[in-house]
Amino acid sequence: MQTEKKIYIGLGILVLLGGMIYWRSTTPKDSAARSDTSASVSARPDFKIPGETAENVTKLVIKEKDKPEVVLEKRGEDWWVTKPLEAKASLSNVKSTIDNLKTIETKDSINDTPEAPAMYGDYELEGEKAIQVLAYVGEAGSEKVFDAYFGKTGSRGQMARLADKPGIWVVKGFSSYQYSRQIKDWREKSILKFEDQNVVSVSIENEDGKYSFSKNGDEWSGTRNKQKIARLDPEKIKDMLRAYKGLNAEDFADELKDKPDETGVGPKPSSVITIVLKDDAGTLRIVFGNTSSGSSRYAKKDGDENLFVIGSWAADWATAKVEKFQKPEGKEDDSDMRPPPGMPPMGMPGMMPMDHDDHDGHFH
Repeated sequence: MQTEKKIYIGLGILVLLGGMIYWRSTTPKDSAARSDTSASVSARPDFKIPGETAENVTKLVIKEKDKPEVVLEKRGEDWWVTKPLEAKASLSNVKSTIDNLKTIETKDSINDTPEAPAMYGDYELEGEKAIQVLAYVGEAGSEKVFDAYFGKTGSRGQMARLADKPGIWVVKGFSSYQYSRQIKDWREKSILKFEDQNVVSVSIENEDGKYSFSKNGDEWSGTRNKQKIARLDPEKIKDMLRAYKGLNAEDFADELKDKPDETGVGPKPSSVITIVLKDDAGTLRIVFGNTSSGSSRYAKKDGDENLFVIGSWAADWATAKVEKFQKPEGKEDDSDMRPPPGMPPMGMPGMMPMDHDDHDGHFH
């Protein structure tokens, strides 16, 4: 009996020692190396900017590998790109980016321990590999409210981390497109904006001549070098106005601003188009130069220092020849086919038959 007690005591000691060994094998250092997907919702960091805070953002900074840092700042009601250059920013693009910051949610954790930074490289969350987004509020962006890195996207989702808290997290709602725009796409590209029904006249000067189009009521008339354009097609004039009423730049050519000989936007441009709006709403004038690539052309708008690149749809109208404004040969204008006053149209009831020769030498 005494022997059996000793055996039971020995077994108990072995079990106790085994438990201690197991406990020591699961130290925080080892557990940090394993993926932890069981973090409680309350422990997950908040990657989104609250709506009220987002409405008050006055500065955005975006850093991405292989691209220059982009800084966007709010001035009054407008947004401006202030780095890597200074230019008015696209309000809609800035707004959609800030809106995206309101939708990011933490979905899961990869590693939420202090040892997580050792794994940042594996998930492209290091500074030189990730997209870093910073947002500020206050005058001139005096208070930082958001600083996060977004890295690799895998089967589990978008990897992310906060700048001030170690951890690797899976988030949803992040749209990389919003932050990876080219510089030209952060800029305001709008050149012209008007309603085509408010146009009174359009004039074009190019190598083919001087064109003048005027609207009287709903009717368009046109001349080339002060001569009436035969077979003028009013629908072509309307097509031209559609190309200009919401004209946006295709790109910018800042580096060529002071090189008129290269761009052709100088004393002898390729063409000039002038659009006059009714009710003293203003006169819009665009000067076109040489082609930049394909059929796109360099251009400048009166009162705007930017040198734009304008796509072929608008540029081709400015350099058009007369055929572009005409109906095809053989299709006369309806007004040319109308009978004299008092005479019904040909083929209509009441039309007197024409005299004809029945080959007997007499007309009937």
